[in-house]
Amino acid sequence: MTEEQQSEEEEKKQEEGMLVSEETYMTAGVHIGTRQKTADMKNFIYKVRNDGLYIIDVTKTDERIKYAAKFIAKYDPSNVLVVSVRQYGQKPIRKLAEHLGFHVIAGRFRPGTLTNPNAKGFLEPELLIVTDPLADSQALQESRNIDIPVVGLCDTNNETKFIDLVIPTNNKGRRALALVYWLLAREILKEKGKISSYEEFQPTVEEFEAEI
Repeated sequence: MTEEQQSEEEEKKQEEGMLVSEETYMTAGVHIGTRQKTADMKNFIYKVRNDGLYIIDVTKTDERIKYAAKFIAKYDPSNVLVVSVRQYGQKPIRKLAEHLGFHVIAGRFRPGTLTNPNAKGFLEPELLIVTDPLADSQALQESRNIDIPVVGLCDTNNETKFIDLVIPTNNKGRRALALVYWLLAREILKEKGKISSYEEFQPTVEEFEAEI
């Protein structure tokens, strides 16, 4: 075995147990952060590039997706709300909801949706999933008022003080959001026993991708 083959073999071993390979995460741009770093996110950052971009450690992204899936799977789907004001998050969350039966708000989050029983489209979720704590700040604020846990996709520039479970990822990229939500859908279905193997999950990542 050549040295090159050996290092390839070692890399594969390291990746065993990951939901997808590091290369798949990289190709989708999950690792690409912003030029800002918060103290909250420093443990999820692998390095800073020469151009000043912070790079997310995708092995931690992978760990957190697994952990989040276990957590989310405990909830009745009708009590889970997933939101995305960001355009590139809207199709992925709709697809997630389609496969799992979650409530979804894609686009503007109407104030009072979680706090005003007289509001149009009033909801009483037990768990909130946000695509970006900054863009989805209204939903995040209301979740605090009603005291429900929040799972958040967080980039290097996000503060996480109101997020109970952080999934570190590029939360602005079209392909990154598609991959993370696709993995969440697959993993939650597996946790719930709806599929017994990954092969049974038919949708492709591309089906979760927003149109350009």
